[in-house]
Amino acid sequence: MRVVLMWLVMAGAVWAQDRSGEFDYYVLSLSWSPNWCAYEGDARGSDQCDTRHDYGWILHGLWPQYHRGYPEYCPTAERPPSRAMTRDMADIMGTSGLAWHQWKKHGVCSGLSAPAYYALSRDAYGRVVRPEVFRKLDKTVKLPASVVEEAFLQANPGMGADGVTITCREGHIQEARICLSRDLDPVPCGQDVVRDCTVKDALFTPVR
Repeated sequence: MRVVLMWLVMAGAVWAQDRSGEFDYYVLSLSWSPNWCAYEGDARGSDQCDTRHDYGWILHGLWPQYHRGYPEYCPTAERPPSRAMTRDMADIMGTSGLAWHQWKKHGVCSGLSAPAYYALSRDAYGRVVRPEVFRKLDKTVKLPASVVEEAFLQANPGMGADGVTITCREGHIQEARICLSRDLDPVPCGQDVVRDCTVKDALFTPVR
């Protein structure tokens, strides 16, 4: 009996394992780089925070998503990206290290090769209009997260309010998360993604 139970537990672990290419939609996560630098990046000494880069909204990642939950670290037969591939993503992701991490955790679940995943990520990033108003700030301001969401909705008329969510971290606006179909069309987010920040005086720092 004990052997049977052990086999069932092991079999269940295999059945529950996330499988590459099996997911419902994507979450495109955009991070406001100056805020990340303020609460984490500067302390790390990240090159992303050097003023020569002039980063605003950068691509945090393109994440395969279930209607509830998400797959991660899926087994894949695809070759990992080369250093050149991850380096070439730094212009929209801030660092090659982030590009590598996103492949390792999320890209492997896309069912795509590393070059195809990065190409799709760049395509998704390019399709979303990032509101220019935030690049015009010359000082840190406090604002409700709803203002950031509304700016994205106005800049992207095809999106619905249920397809965009704004997150906060340590009193700062953190990310805009936009839900897209596998063909990169706007779709409603699952309930576990739609968790808007409710802070009414979140910090938003200007481009460096």
